[in-house]
Amino acid sequence: MLDHVTIGVRDLERSRIFYDAILHPLGIERLYAEGETFAGYGIRPKAFFWIGQRAVLQSGAHVAFTAENREIVDRFHQAALAAGGVDNGAPGVRAHYHPNYYGAFILDPDGHNIEAVCHLAVS
Repeated sequence: MLDHVTIGVRDLERSRIFYDAILHPLGIERLYAEGETFAGYGIRPKAFFWIGQRAVLQSGAHVAFTAENREIVDRFHQAALAAGGVDNGAPGVRAHYHPNYYGAFILDPDGHNIEAVCHLAVS
């Protein structure tokens, strides 16, 4: 079980603006800031996703956020593109994972692969 995830970013303010926009459709908001070095996002009262200023980045991070339905995955993807994210997989079913896996992938300003996924079947 995960408690939290932290990824490094080159420009904390740029990343705050980006993550404020893309996590909003998922009901996730910025809850904490540790000065000019970290920001924590989550659902009150718990921050479970953190971004931290780093001089040298480690790439290859993939973080997936759960969405309550497929429409929210779509809204996440639209918000991420509008906020300057790069499409890394448009919203859609990924049946090779499982028949109901509906996800969208975005590269953030530092190249991290950020996903929103819904595991529910369409009713």
